[in-house]
Amino acid sequence: MSHIATILLLGSGELGREFVIAAKRLGARVIACDSYDDAPAMQLADGREVFSMLDGAALRAAAEKHRPDLIVPEIEAIRTEVLGDLEAEGFTVVPSARAAQLTMNRDAIRDLAAGELGLVTSQYGYAESFGECEAIAARIGYPLVMKPVMSSSGKGQSKVDGPEALEAAWDYAVANMRGDRARVICEQFIAFDYEITLLTIRHAGGIAFCPPIGHRQERGDYRESWQPAAMSPAALASAQDMAAKVVTALQGDGRGWGLYGVEFFVRGEEVIFSELSPRPHDTGMVTLASQDLTEFDLHARAILGLPMPAAIAARPAASAVILADRDCEDFAFEGLAEALAMGDTDVRIFGKPVTRPYRRMGVALARAGDAPAAVDLAKRAADAVRIVYSPSSD
Repeated sequence: MSHIATILLLGSGELGREFVIAAKRLGARVIACDSYDDAPAMQLADGREVFSMLDGAALRAAAEKHRPDLIVPEIEAIRTEVLGDLEAEGFTVVPSARAAQLTMNRDAIRDLAAGELGLVTSQYGYAESFGECEAIAARIGYPLVMKPVMSSSGKGQSKVDGPEALEAAWDYAVANMRGDRARVICEQFIAFDYEITLLTIRHAGGIAFCPPIGHRQERGDYRESWQPAAMSPAALASAQDMAAKVVTALQGDGRGWGLYGVEFFVRGEEVIFSELSPRPHDTGMVTLASQDLTEFDLHARAILGLPMPAAIAARPAASAVILADRDCEDFAFEGLAEALAMGDTDVRIFGKPVTRPYRRMGVALARAGDAPAAVDLAKRAADAVRIVYSPSSD
């Protein structure tokens, strides 16, 4: 056998692409799966399977065909009950079938965090009709944030400042949900000072943390991230304590090994749990520039049972996304030389075969003397990279 493990990767976007690189550097064999062919991770993997992750029969067929040592979800929209069945039959799901089942739906992970674990969260409620949205809004007040219980990259999320905007927000959330549940979460808008992602690694030797990552969002999706984010020792300790509790609770019947992106709002010394992804996080793309071992390297080490470094440090760095603005199948990139000549910068083009409005097509990375300077440099580098569309797309 020429490899240390066979990995079935469920979802093959830009995060999956970087994970494939990390896993293959350690000698793993990766079969990349997604709903469309030539997805970014497929271009670098050892094999590919094209099917919807919500097709339970196709998911089971892929697992039985390849008999992987590890099944590694990269997206939320997966037929998670099949993952549970496969885990019960002896397959290893990363980090666990329980983690995939609970984090696929914002209602399940929120109920775990607030109800079972007692973590600090905003006030919230769930709605399956516009009338239920009105009742929740009357209870928690405005402004509020509405989002589908299942979506990704901020799709369907909006801030609602008053009752006149509530129905439009409901329609937008339902139109952009993933899966087959017309259900939203309405939560109190938190006037936070800043928000962070705390990359938390559960591994064979215990739990480790990366330095906190700050980020800015638009339309519910991140635009820039930076590391390390400035936090008081007390606030950081509170975030680490809550992150450790929730990732431990997600172990279920599996090992629970892997990297988790745990998101928090911070207001003064108060730390408020927001969301969790049981996989590398988009804001963690900054670790491609900030850490010696990226979030993808750490995820690969953890799931393969390999040792973690004694300490994880980060140099000041930032990432800024490169977005498309239209639908197109024939396009190219310009400005790479300009972006790479600006200083300590780098650019990663994801290799997505088509563009869509607001779709992330790449990321610019930058290092500088401090995080604010790195953000400024990363934004300028991202702005320098231009997507050139074919005339037929105008």
